Amino acid sequence: MTTNDTTATAVEYAPEHTPRLAWAELAPDVFKAMIRLDAAARKGVEPKLLELVKIRASQLNHCALCLDMHSKDALAAGESVERIVQLGAWEESEHFYTERELAALALTEAVTVLTDGFVPDEVYARAAKHFEDAELAQLIAAITVINAWNRFGVTCRLVPGHYEPGQHK
Repeated sequence: MTTNDTTATAVEYAPEHTPRLAWAELAPDVFKAMIRLDAAARKGVEPKLLELVKIRASQLNHCALCLDMHSKDALAAGESVERIVQLGAWEESEHFYTERELAALALTEAVTVLTDGFVPDEVYARAAKHFEDAELAQLIAAITVINAWNRFGVTCRLVPGHYEPGQHK
């Protein structure tokens, strides 16, 4: 329970769910490999852009743990609350983002959703216009890695709310 400081009335929230599986403890070699892969994928990607991409993929994948983690890390990296909040409707809120960020968000959606079975040429070309080849390779790696993390989080029903910024860097 928490209390509202102005009214001092208690607000009771729904109980926290229990995770299905502590996969990181049960498959520690895989978890350690994911940590190394994540560290390798983030190299050369600006911290704020990286967090925006991770938040957007996590929104699409409904990964509450990753939304909690990457929103907190984005704020700690100096990202604004307004830009984080607008990510859910970034296509209608383009004026909050740079052309480079918009290209990265479009690529994130295409790689994450894959509804047509591929990343459309126009989405890839837009990203290639704003990122050098090596940067684009790192961005694609970062998008792929957050999607893998999301699948662990969603499948195992990992619980959000306990992450402290910078905990997994």
